Amino acid sequence: MKKVFILELVLVVLDLDRKIWIKANTSNYTTGEMLLVKYKDEKWRPVVFISKSINPTKKNYEIHDKKMLAVIRCLKA
Repeated sequence: MKKVFILELVLVVLDLDRKIWIKANTSNYTTGEMLLVKYKDEKWRPVVFISKSINPTKKNYEIHDKKMLAVIRCLKA
């Protein structure tokens, strides 16, 4: 995710008529999310990037629940 974010220097405006991709990564301590949209040049462009810590209660979640938490956080942004 870091490499994609560094290569794409400008965030774009979300266009709901285009394909959308959510990249989510999680650990026991943090989640990282990126919302991308496929632009006219057929490249995936970042719309939003979020990184948040996980509170003590949510650290007990199973890994698939932590991934879903990451996706929900990205969609709320």
